[in-house]
Amino acid sequence: MSLSLAVSPAFPSALSPDLVVGRLRGAGCVFAEDEARLLFATARTDRELAAMVRRRVAGLPLEHVLGWAEFCGRRIAVDAGVFVPRPRTAFLARTAVNLAAALDGPVVLDLCCGSGAVAAVLGAEVADAEVHAADVESAAVRCARRNVAAVGGCVYEGDLYAPLPAGLRGRVDVLVANAPYVPTDDIALLPSEAREYEPLVALDGGADGLDVQRRVTAGAARWLAPGGSLLVETSERQADRTAAVMVRGGLAARVATDEELGATVVVGTYGTP
Repeated sequence: MSLSLAVSPAFPSALSPDLVVGRLRGAGCVFAEDEARLLFATARTDRELAAMVRRRVAGLPLEHVLGWAEFCGRRIAVDAGVFVPRPRTAFLARTAVNLAAALDGPVVLDLCCGSGAVAAVLGAEVADAEVHAADVESAAVRCARRNVAAVGGCVYEGDLYAPLPAGLRGRVDVLVANAPYVPTDDIALLPSEAREYEPLVALDGGADGLDVQRRVTAGAARWLAPGGSLLVETSERQADRTAAVMVRGGLAARVATDEELGATVVVGTYGTP
């Protein structure tokens, strides 16, 4: 069956869906049919569709071409040059939602927030949550403000805790940090879409991948409420070291995994409520 029988363009298009699929497949897009459906559904004119196909064929991440990424069932705005939320990070978001939803009026904070995807999910799924997020990268902050404002949250620009209002100290119930954890020497092994189109600051975690995690953990106790939790996404091979960093920072650590998503999250708890 040709794709033209399955695609329902958002406008009367003169472009052949099968031709678009062929161009995408020729550029190495493994899921060319699925991508074509998204492009046809998102573009508003043939000119816009043709431009989107050209950008995708040139190697731009699909999410940057579309202007959004699907994350936890939500469309998250993702501008060019902004880190694209990964499917595995849904486990980090869901784990944080479960912790926050068990509390009354929880204060949640998303550090290294990128597009603000995790903060947006927390705000949408925990009705009474007070949502805050921060990132050091200006383009990410501009994008996150659109996503997080939709759930009534605030986004700050600056390095980790530096831009946060003093009134948050000791009040954060759930602190989420999808800090970069790729070792510097492994950056060259990442897919070209990440290396060429996403900011290095969102990828490079230093010599062993834990540099930013150490800084997040070192400051966590000053911002967490008694009994509050720090959640950090990491890799399976780094999980024990991430947990050890949390223990040295005064947190009781446990490792949680989701085999289906290939996701690992280390949860550290501060003191007792």
